[in-house]
Amino acid sequence: MRAVYFDCPSGASGDMILGALVDVGVSLEALRAELAKLGLAGWRLSAREVRRGAFRATKVDVEVDSGAHHEHRHLGDIVRILDASGLAPAVVEGATRVFRRLAEAEARVHGTSVEAVHFHEVGAVDAIVDVTGAVAALRLLGVDAVHVSALPIGGGFVDSAHGRMPIPGPGTAELLRNFPVVDTGVQAELVTPTGAAILTTLAAGAGRMPAMTVERVGYGAGTRDFPDRPNVLRVFVGEVAGDAATETVAQVETTIDDMSPQLYEPLMERLFEAGALDVFLTPVIMKRSRPGTVLTALCAPERVGDLSRVLFEESSTIGLRWTEVSRARLEREMVTIQTAYGALPFKVSRLGGRVVTVTPEFADVVRLAREKSLAVREVLDQARADARRHFGG
Repeated sequence: MRAVYFDCPSGASGDMILGALVDVGVSLEALRAELAKLGLAGWRLSAREVRRGAFRATKVDVEVDSGAHHEHRHLGDIVRILDASGLAPAVVEGATRVFRRLAEAEARVHGTSVEAVHFHEVGAVDAIVDVTGAVAALRLLGVDAVHVSALPIGGGFVDSAHGRMPIPGPGTAELLRNFPVVDTGVQAELVTPTGAAILTTLAAGAGRMPAMTVERVGYGAGTRDFPDRPNVLRVFVGEVAGDAATETVAQVETTIDDMSPQLYEPLMERLFEAGALDVFLTPVIMKRSRPGTVLTALCAPERVGDLSRVLFEESSTIGLRWTEVSRARLEREMVTIQTAYGALPFKVSRLGGRVVTVTPEFADVVRLAREKSLAVREVLDQARADARRHFGG
């Protein structure tokens, strides 16, 4: 399986992603030809070789006429542009997923609906070119899976359409939920909303680089120069064995035999808040035939300290253990589908771009069943049937 790994020691933005993909071998002319299918006027794509610290890198610029740059759009406007384009269905679908995730993040942050979100900066022509260009470039490379390193969050403040915001901005912070991040101490915006949306939406795996046979390496340059580090995004292209994305996670465990069962629920909630990817309990028989419980939590390796602190604060354990393990996971996303009883969120997983499972969020099924005074089983069965029709199954 052909895969790419984005190594982001100094952050990520749309132009850095495009620069790395052009540097690793995507033809600029081929990329321009793909983007021309959008039917958008008033922009130009250029690339040049630059130096960032000791590194040679490619700087890609999207130059936009002033009249087009400040146009604000809703998600529906951008989806219509993509649907009306001559781009391949896979590119349209990928770019739509990125913008939909952006809209969902903005809606949560500002307490509004996805349809009502004004994209402001990310609705401008340059962001449409960045997002669509990244998806199109990955297709030109023949990529099956995208893997991403932990992202540096940066610090300080930035001016936006919503006023002065702490870094990372609220939209970027929302996009980075459940994604590994690191604080490098740099007081600057290292990850832009567009960069965060592209990488976290397309990522099949996050954290450490998967075991792969590296064929090519490319470098995309950021705009700024940092005094103590090269402002580059590095991309590795190669082959990964197997059809499912692999990643390294930490497995944190502790064995408990003296805690009230009532305390496990708040403990598990805090573990998820601290970055746990999964938490589960296993009954065991301990020494002196005492019944006990093994609590297991999976997390990104850099979150072991956060989970350990929660376990010591919220449980009766006085010790724990952890190890790093490999896991394979399908590419997945959350998609809202209109069912016969109302809109429901579904978890959609893909294998090599093909939809293999579509599962409704059960808590939302229960909520909708109560609102409609229906049996939960009836709403669940209808939701599954509507999802199959939605995806042509």
